[in-house]
Amino acid sequence: MLRVRFHGRGGHGMKTASRILGTAAFRSGLFAQDSPVYGAERRGAPIAAFTRIDRTLILERGAIAVPDIVVIADDSLLDDPLVAPLSGLAPDGILILNSANPPEAVRERYSIPEDVRVFTLDVTEIAQRILGHRAAVSAAMGVLSCRAAGIADDVALSAVREELGEIGLPEALIRKNENLARACLAEADVTPLSVDRLGAPEPAVQLSVPAYDDPTVGTPSVYAPGNMPLRKTGGWRTVRPVINLALCNQCWICFVRCPEGAISLDEKDNPHIDYDHCKGCLICVEECPTKAVAEEKEVRTW
Repeated sequence: MLRVRFHGRGGHGMKTASRILGTAAFRSGLFAQDSPVYGAERRGAPIAAFTRIDRTLILERGAIAVPDIVVIADDSLLDDPLVAPLSGLAPDGILILNSANPPEAVRERYSIPEDVRVFTLDVTEIAQRILGHRAAVSAAMGVLSCRAAGIADDVALSAVREELGEIGLPEALIRKNENLARACLAEADVTPLSVDRLGAPEPAVQLSVPAYDDPTVGTPSVYAPGNMPLRKTGGWRTVRPVINLALCNQCWICFVRCPEGAISLDEKDNPHIDYDHCKGCLICVEECPTKAVAEEKEVRTW
């Protein structure tokens, strides 16, 4: 069996990427199972998805703790201890990472063993060039996972068309995503793993009898003080807004429209962005009448 774990942020399309792999495996005559896990958080929050493929019936269920392949759509997730995307990765497994950093830098920074195959590609930049935006990279990450799982490229591309059609994307956008997938496959020097490999078994889960709390725990009452200053959500951002004060006319619109309260005004009514809490929604970019706020790719180099 091959176990593949996907990590991304809301809006990256990693749930769809996992479905692309599952559909491609199924169309290749294999058994497939895929499932996502995420909370009610807004776009930008970390999510995970899981795909298992095998030649026989798959009886495992739930999250994948010991993946053969890990696919990560944003290298900022590597530093998030709550996500821990590299945890459990098989010693001879594959890491596929959307990053502008070379594999050697990633391996050194995160002490990744030499027998783990690390593949990096700046998918975000390719998506910007082909799609005209940087957000969804589902088609690219989906076909890269197919390549790592040994699934034929034509089947992977067919799965892209099928899955993107299922979610209602227009034909023109589906074709662009197919072009994005082909461009990434052209640069994907990834030696695949065999679906027949004997990977490490998933750890057994100990079931326990649930305990019941007092009903007040579930009421919409707030007993604790706010902790927003301690919850720095700037790590959710893949693109940052940048203010050019030379073009700003102090209209306050960005300040008023910011849903996170991440923009403040100084004594001269000039806006300033709190990057610790700005999640990169870019509403300020859309709303600025003088185009004083521009978007800039979030670059993390080591």
